[in-house]
Amino acid sequence: KNGDTKNGQVVAGSKGQGNGLHQLDRPTDVLIDKEADSLIICDEGRVVRWSRGSRTTQGEILIDNIDCFGLAMDEQRYLYVSDYVKREVRLYQLGENYGTLVAGGKGQGDGLNQLDSPAYLFVDRDHSVYVSDNNNHRVMKWVEGAKEGIVVAGGQGEGNALTQLSHPEGLFVDTLGTLYVADHGNHRVMRWTQGDKKQDTIVVGGNGSGEGANQFHYPLGLSFDRHGNLYVVDAGNNRVQRFSIE
Repeated sequence: KNGDTKNGQVVAGSKGQGNGLHQLDRPTDVLIDKEADSLIICDEGRVVRWSRGSRTTQGEILIDNIDCFGLAMDEQRYLYVSDYVKREVRLYQLGENYGTLVAGGKGQGDGLNQLDSPAYLFVDRDHSVYVSDNNNHRVMKWVEGAKEGIVVAGGQGEGNALTQLSHPEGLFVDTLGTLYVADHGNHRVMRWTQGDKKQDTIVVGGNGSGEGANQFHYPLGLSFDRHGNLYVVDAGNNRVQRFSIE
């Protein structure tokens, strides 16, 4: 552990914007592969892996020719990647470049078998894939092997009612199946409880765009720690906020 909490430590990139193995270009998502002690990063046009060793100076390409945005990994170390141009999510065994289609891939649209600019992902213990279907203003759940998804949040058009979302981004699903969503365009984080199909509740934010402690300006990613604290990437305010929620 690094005792310096005031300054970040560069673990990948920092050699200028580019597509060299020692560079990154507008990375959008990252996860930790604990078994390989490495970072897997969604980069421009590719997915790359960087070892967490202190002497690492470059990454390796895992998947190329992909317009990736979001990443997730299940307990068997299968990698799930969203492609916002092909409007699909694929599952990859580490080492393969093509993958298996698990969501979308049926062109642009708002049908239950379609996605429109899929962004962030979450995979639960049953290998169901949750997708923030950004331009459809909804979150979809694709059960393993399904031919179409289920709308689990939003899907009522873009808006700020409790039943609506605006360009949803980051996702998290807890062990009870409760879904948390960074509601990007509404500057809030929403919670959808299992069985409560039509209505979300506001967890934090929802107080308009701003830089107050109870406000966001276009939140992007979210995560929880083991103590139940919620961390939100408040992109427009250039900060990460932590919240204790019930």
